[in-house]
Order: sequence, then structure tokens, then C-alpha cells
Amino acid sequence: MKISTYKFLACLVVLSCTVLSCKDLTELNENPNGVNPETANPNLVLSTVLTETGKAFVNLGYQDIAGVMQHTQKDGWVGGHNEYDWGGSQSWAGYYDILRNNQYVYDRAVELNFELHQGISLVMKSMVFGLITDLWGDAPYTSALKGAEGGTANTFPAFDSQETIYMGILADLEKANTLLSKNAAEYTGAVGTADVYYAGNPMKWRRLANSLMLRYYMRISSKKPAEAKAGIEKIMANAAQYPIITAIADDAAMPFAGNSNEDSWPANTVYDAGASNYRRLKMAATLVDKLLAFKDPRITVWANKVQIPLVVDASLPAGTDRIEGGKRYLSPDKVAGRDVNTHPEYVGLPTAIIGGPTYNLSPTAEQAANNPHVSWLNDIYRQAKGPLLRARLMSAAEVRFILAEAALKGWAVGDAKTHYEAGVKASLDTWGVGGGYATYIANPGVAYEGTLKQIIEQKWIASWTAATEAWFDYRRTGYPELKAGPQAKRPVLPVRFYYMLDERNLNRDNVDAALNRIQTTTYSEADGKNSPWSKPWVLQGTTKPW
Repeated sequence: MKISTYKFLACLVVLSCTVLSCKDLTELNENPNGVNPETANPNLVLSTVLTETGKAFVNLGYQDIAGVMQHTQKDGWVGGHNEYDWGGSQSWAGYYDILRNNQYVYDRAVELNFELHQGISLVMKSMVFGLITDLWGDAPYTSALKGAEGGTANTFPAFDSQETIYMGILADLEKANTLLSKNAAEYTGAVGTADVYYAGNPMKWRRLANSLMLRYYMRISSKKPAEAKAGIEKIMANAAQYPIITAIADDAAMPFAGNSNEDSWPANTVYDAGASNYRRLKMAATLVDKLLAFKDPRITVWANKVQIPLVVDASLPAGTDRIEGGKRYLSPDKVAGRDVNTHPEYVGLPTAIIGGPTYNLSPTAEQAANNPHVSWLNDIYRQAKGPLLRARLMSAAEVRFILAEAALKGWAVGDAKTHYEAGVKASLDTWGVGGGYATYIANPGVAYEGTLKQIIEQKWIASWTAATEAWFDYRRTGYPELKAGPQAKRPVLPVRFYYMLDERNLNRDNVDAALNRIQTTTYSEADGKNSPWSKPWVLQGTTKPW
């Protein structure tokens, strides 16, 4: 029986070789529905790089870093958002995933001589590595993304200094500027719909590259002032060679498709039936109070009015607490010793307070409560997509405020007042309230005063939903002057993320070497060197932000 079976199998092999000409088994095993990385069009991966980067930026700038920078606060599940109780929970794994995909795009573009793709991937490499070093400090850079090559040095890469990473980013952006300098028709390999930022427009990508150079030169301006000054002046001295973003139409702002939770605005209620993620985010008192003081029209776009304003009336009988005509009327004895905000329209949640869910006499102590006496976010943030719901990675407003700061330093970039006012206008235009610019720019506190505090304060306001960049500005300038709340983990704001536990366990020697280069502070003593209150290179010796 076995002999007969073997003869049958032998005949089958011979027959197969005859019919199929005994083709190489690797050819026979090709998946007709799969993608061969050796021959794939880089567009198949580029779209993932762009969308995942956009999501990464908005998930920081709209979520916990918006809490650090006091754009928003939570009244439920508050630890990371309000109190900076991170505990090493942040991970850079997702960012390195993006970088690995981006490296594939670049390598394939080099093989195919697709210079447009090369330029785009260098911009994205700079943006994501910039985010990593901004958040953590020293990190794997020159030895990163080489795990497939094998070897201990590639599997457990050394951490480059933050200075090395910043300088490498600037060099890559310079290279990208050259690669992106041709007219669209001169490039081979169209990008098309894969480019969800600029639809393959090389000039817009070139403007982004040079605008990012402005960002990172300013980032290192306290540590390497001569290099920063020379770099920014070089860009501004030659607009033809170094075009930058000056119009909101050129902003790097990614829209959301809104087809599923994965491609939608975060914390929307379309894919969160209970709306808990939306409900727990409230406007922060720090931002609301500033917007009200400046009579800022953007508040109407970002926030809802309180559903039921509080009215404390001394003429009411003791014990009065009633709702009438859409307002809650209270006698003074009902609010004695309580922190009550009676603004008739907008009320923000104070920073890291005890009892956030019950603030302002909320009738329920439920986590992420339906508190009718504080301002919720505008209803547009309930949606999965919309014209204003974009991941904002770089804007004309940011560029103008960078140049206003540079001019204030005395660098040859033009007039500080002109740049400042252009930055304010760009932000108002972005949010659809540009018609109120003339009135707004004349308001006390907004009218140009020629101070760094004012420039950074307006830049902070303009960074709504993109608060991560405001955090990086705060660290190097100390503005806006923010205070940690009573429940915060430390009495001052943090300045970096912890190195995560997995990295410390698996790549211990290189993590320890990086920690030996970090500066401990009086606020990091409880954590040791690996603390959000330890200072990375960019802040060491600057006395900022505290």
C-alpha cells in the first residue's frame, strides 16, 4: 500500500513539473492578493505614514497635552490629563512604527528615482523624529530603524543626544528643500490621493520643510543662538530658495474621513454611543478666562455656553436654590465657602482641582458628569469629521509667531509687530472669525506691546487642538505663565515624558547612558533621573521654564 502511494506521488511530481515547467517554488508561492515590498509602489505606504502621523499629533494636542497646557481639563478619569500622573505609560513604539514605514517609502523612492517621494519622506522623518526628541529628549536616531539588519547594536540601538537629533533634522530638511524644488511636471511617480496633506503639490511640501526648519532653529535658540540666528536669517533672506508657509491654505492640516473610529476625530460621539470621551473634556478655566478677557471671538467656535448659568442674588431669601427661565438662582448662604463662577456664558474648569465632577455646584458627582454649569466643547467636536476638524501639524500662524519672536531678538527677519499681527489674523481666519480681526487686534492685551510674553501667549491660544507645540514653547520661554493645580503630581508643569518600562528593561545600558546626560531638578527627586521634571539638553542651563 505504501509503495503504491509513493509511486502515485512520484508521478504527480513529474506531471506537475511537466505542466508548470518546474517553476521556482518562490514564484509558485506568491500571494496574488499580497504586496511584494521589493516591487510595491511607495504610495501604498505613504498614505499610512501621513495619516498615522496626523493622528499621533492630534491625539497629543487634543488630549493629555491640552490638559498640561490648560486648554482643556477633564472631570472624569483625570490622572494623566489634569495631574500629569503618567507613570511611564507613554510609548514611542507607535512613532517608530511610522518611521519604519517612512524609511521604506524613502528607500523605494531612491530605487525608483522618485524625488518627490524622497523629499516628502524626509519631511515626515524630520517631523516624527522631532516629536520624539521633543517629548523624551535623547532617543535612538542614527542607529534606529535597522533592526532587520540584525546585530546587537541594531536590535538595541544607542540613544543619540538631543542636540545630534535636532541638527540631523535640520540637515534632512535642507536636503528636502532641494529635492522639492522642481515644478510638479518634472517629477516621476505621481503621489495623487496618497497625499492627504497636499495632494502631491511639491511647492506646498517645500514650504512645510522650510517652515519646520524655522520651528527647530527656534527650538534650539537658547542653546545654540548663533546657529539659530544664522539659520532663520538665511531662510528669510531668500524667499525664492526657501519659501515658507504664510497663507492658511498652505497649512499642514489633515482632514478626517469619518468612516470609522480609526479615521475620525478623536473623542467624537458618532462612534462613542455613550459620549463619555466627549463629556469628560471640558474647557479649562485658564484658557476661557484669557479668551473672555481679550474678547476673543474664537471662544464661540471652540466652546459651548453653559447650559444653566448660576445667579447669586443677595435679595433672595435664605435657602433659595431654584431653576427659573434657564438660570439657577441661589441665595448667598447656598454658596458660602464654595468656589462659584457666575459668568453668564462661559465657565471653564479650574486646573487639577479636588472634586472636578462637582465643580460649580454640579447636581451630580458622576465621573464625566453632565455638568450644566461649566462650558463643554463646541458641538463640532461631537462629530467624526468636519471642515474645522483637522490634525494641525504646522500653520501659517505658527510661522508668523516664530518670526515675530525672531524679530524681537533683533534678527533680520522683518518687523515683529507685522509678523505678530499676521499670526493673530491667520489664526482667526483659520477658525472662521477673521471678520472680527480689526476689533480684536485693538483690544487691550491683544494690541501689540512688543513683549515675548504676548507673542507666546497668542501663539498658545492659536495652538488650540495642537497644544503639543505650545508645551514645547512653554518649556523654553516660561510663557504663558501657567500654574499647576492643587491635585497635580508636582507644583510645576512637567517638561518631558518618562522613558517607558519596556525600553528600560530591554535596552537598559543605552537608557542609562541617556539618563546620565539628563539634568535632575528639585522637582524630580521623587522619581530619580527618569522624571517628567528632569531637564533634557534643550533646557539645561536655561533656567526655563522654572
